Amino acid sequence: MSETADRVLGGCRIAVLLATAVIQAGLSLPRLGDTADRFAFVALAVVLVVAAWWVLRWKPVPWPVAFAGAVVVLAASAVAVRALPPDRLLGGDDWASGLAGWHLLVLLLDRPALAMGALVLQMTLTFFRAAPADRGEIGGLVIVGLSVLTFQAATLALIRVVNRRVGEAAEASAERDRQAHRKALAEEREADQRSRFAGQLGATLPLLAGLADHTLDPRDEAVRRRCALAATQLRRLFAENDDVPDPLLHEVSACVDLAERRGLTVTLAVSGEPAPIPTGVRRELTGPLMTALVTARSQARVSVLRTDDEIRVAVITDGEPGATANGSGAVDVEWHALGERSWMEAKWRSRPN
Repeated sequence: MSETADRVLGGCRIAVLLATAVIQAGLSLPRLGDTADRFAFVALAVVLVVAAWWVLRWKPVPWPVAFAGAVVVLAASAVAVRALPPDRLLGGDDWASGLAGWHLLVLLLDRPALAMGALVLQMTLTFFRAAPADRGEIGGLVIVGLSVLTFQAATLALIRVVNRRVGEAAEASAERDRQAHRKALAEEREADQRSRFAGQLGATLPLLAGLADHTLDPRDEAVRRRCALAATQLRRLFAENDDVPDPLLHEVSACVDLAERRGLTVTLAVSGEPAPIPTGVRRELTGPLMTALVTARSQARVSVLRTDDEIRVAVITDGEPGATANGSGAVDVEWHALGERSWMEAKWRSRPN
């Protein structure tokens, strides 16, 4: 149940409690008779005070307390009814038969089926006590009793319907908020993607223009590396936008796939379970990998290591080491020469020391 529905139901509990207190003090107290009446009246008042401890704090009456209170209410009603002659039941002197039902509603409002059963049981006990022989009297008692019971049952049903409608409205509002949030995130991702595509194309267009006007020679190794890097960056950018369960591995695999298309022999080793990684961090983890794969001449070994608090992307190639600079500081990048090979590792700690 939503918080709004809880608040509405709590307000209904308080309204029923206050209405019951007014009925007991204003309408029932002047009609008290002998000692049995006073005993029943005090018992009902005590039940109301005990229930108020939870109701006035916007909480339902706990089940053990509600059950015990309902037993006390039924017993007090039976005592008060027993003190009246049968021909005066459900009349002006019978203050307990109607009042007891409101006490049952205060106790069992959160349990409508039990509340309805208790109301019917309380009114049935009153009918058995009356037991008139005359058909006219029977009809009159049934009409009065059913009127009281119907009004209380209608109050219970109305409160439940209102509470259900409020809950449905609150859930619909929450769903609209969730949809608006998802839409805003999607628009933000789309805007970021457009910006990155524009930036990547802006960096690629001079290369394409140079190739088109023959100021760049495609046979030049440096130019070929620039072309390979631009292609890898675009391929990784496309992969970044895919909806996959393991985005980092997906983007690493995209870089490896393009390197293999260029004729490199690449092995990929992965250990650890997928972990949530911010998009910007994934870019910084795969950026040095792209550089390493572009400079490789014939082979590379790529590894992705994931632990609870650390993500590592490493590669050993037969190319030259790149720069060790790291722009944002979120990812640590190391390059080392290993004889005729180079080793690169990009490391991100999800839980900084």
